[in-house]
Amino acid sequence: MFKPINTQRLILRAFAPEDTLTFATYRNHPAVAKLQMWENYSLENARNLITQMQELGQPTQHHWYQIAVTLEGQLIGDLAFKLEDRQAELGYSFDPQFQGRGYATEAITALLEYAFSTLALHRIHATTDPRNTASIRLLEKLGFRKEGHLLENLWFKGVWADDVLFGLLAREWRATR
Repeated sequence: MFKPINTQRLILRAFAPEDTLTFATYRNHPAVAKLQMWENYSLENARNLITQMQELGQPTQHHWYQIAVTLEGQLIGDLAFKLEDRQAELGYSFDPQFQGRGYATEAITALLEYAFSTLALHRIHATTDPRNTASIRLLEKLGFRKEGHLLENLWFKGVWADDVLFGLLAREWRATR
């Protein structure tokens, strides 16, 4: 089972059934869903994901693992990563009312430390839509380096869309600590 990670203000923990409504609600917020792959994130989608995470129990090779980010017991966002050998892809979404306060930076910093120290990963990468300037700033602030701009590589909500690829090596992470 995933062991909770405590930060100064947050707890990163496994998802629980009681997170279902809050999770579906912020994932359906237009500001969150706009640049994500889903159109409508239903309660059923949320329940299914939470059930899958409980069945996995912890990060597992070749599967996405979603982590709940909580503030004073309230779900405010989620982090996800997919392990592939000694690498991982990172994803995240946060309730808009909790954006812009440093919570994503704090949560992802803790996850990166866990990934590079506990899981001994070599590299983590993330992609984002080039229109998502807040996400780009966040990744750069965390030390990720822009590795490429992929032109029209993703069929996204009825049009071809670009992705910007960012990467971070364990040695780069350690050099900043």
